[in-house]
Amino acid sequence: MNKFPEWIRKRIVISEKYRLTEAIIKKYMLNTVCANARCPNIYECFEKNYATFMILGDVCTRACKFCSVNHQNKPTFVDPNEPEKIAMAIRELGLRYVVITSVTRDDLSDGGAEHFSNCIRTIRKLNPETKIELLIPDLKGNIQHLDIILDAMPDVLSHNIETVQSLYAEVRPQADYRRSLKILEHAKRRNFLTKSALMLGLGETKNQVIETMRDLRQVGCDFFVIGQYLKPSSECAHVKEFIRPGVFDEYRVIGENMGFKKVFSGVFCRSSYMAELALMEQ
Repeated sequence: MNKFPEWIRKRIVISEKYRLTEAIIKKYMLNTVCANARCPNIYECFEKNYATFMILGDVCTRACKFCSVNHQNKPTFVDPNEPEKIAMAIRELGLRYVVITSVTRDDLSDGGAEHFSNCIRTIRKLNPETKIELLIPDLKGNIQHLDIILDAMPDVLSHNIETVQSLYAEVRPQADYRRSLKILEHAKRRNFLTKSALMLGLGETKNQVIETMRDLRQVGCDFFVIGQYLKPSSECAHVKEFIRPGVFDEYRVIGENMGFKKVFSGVFCRSSYMAELALMEQ
């Protein structure tokens, strides 16, 4: 499926504010999921001086079929100065809410947990008023490593379920559906606000989507994001269906009725897109 329907349109504006955001990111030699994962919202977000930082390098040890992040080469060296660089970039951008994510680093003994922790603590020293949301990998399900991250007290702990359980073998062969739910469940047991996201258009059914939403609510997930999968590179999985905007509206209502505190549902909704609105409305 290659031809985009009329509702898959995104205005591209490269403004001075966009260039300023881009320049600050380059100045501190930082990675963003906005650029590395080819997010369709990058122009809108950079225009608002907003970016989602991607730590632990730009090479992932996994090869999920929906993601364009580099997984061809060996993982890169972890920059010990990265937390300070991010903290300075946040101050320069004036961010009051920031999402920090990462590539998956199965090669590291703690999956990068200590580095996540260092990022939180360093950001708070320089930007004490900034709220911090972490979008973490599954850490191979290691709860001790998860606790290292949680002990640093993020404001929101996010981990994406990404797709329905039946598609994991095809779309996320190195991940595990139940393991991802356990990550969210443990964070909730420690009284953290939790968040997850799902992509549509990979071949899932409506019943499977609703069942996934129920599974997330069963582990206490607070915030839910659901958007259209758009193929970011030629090597990635094909789009099997473009979901109409009205269907996203239906899922939003279903999710709200299930008890999610906030449901972001729309064609271009992504895990970190307008993330600050979740806490603003609590």
